[in-house]
Amino acid sequence: MYAIIKAVGRQYKVEPGKTVVTEKMPVEAGATIDLTEVLLVVNDNGSAVVGQPTVKGAVVRATVVEQYRGEKVLVFHYRAKQRIRKRRGHRQSLTRLKIESINV
Repeated sequence: MYAIIKAVGRQYKVEPGKTVVTEKMPVEAGATIDLTEVLLVVNDNGSAVVGQPTVKGAVVRATVVEQYRGEKVLVFHYRAKQRIRKRRGHRQSLTRLKIESINV
């Protein structure tokens, strides 16, 4: 069984027991959250429930494993023959979720 959920403006495919990395959510580590924006649920027998836009009554329960910062991404701007060089870095704040269950 798996589901497609919408969390923090993006869509993720989730399965019970798996972990998902999303953008930072305003939740403490160790807390349990219910994600109600479920767009699609596919059961073990292959039947799918498609939401319009969400599946009514469907809830994905997840536990926040950790809040952390991702790897540094370097951004380098360069103009040839003009001695213009800019180097900047960015680290995104992320949240790791462990999916506990999918309830329809």
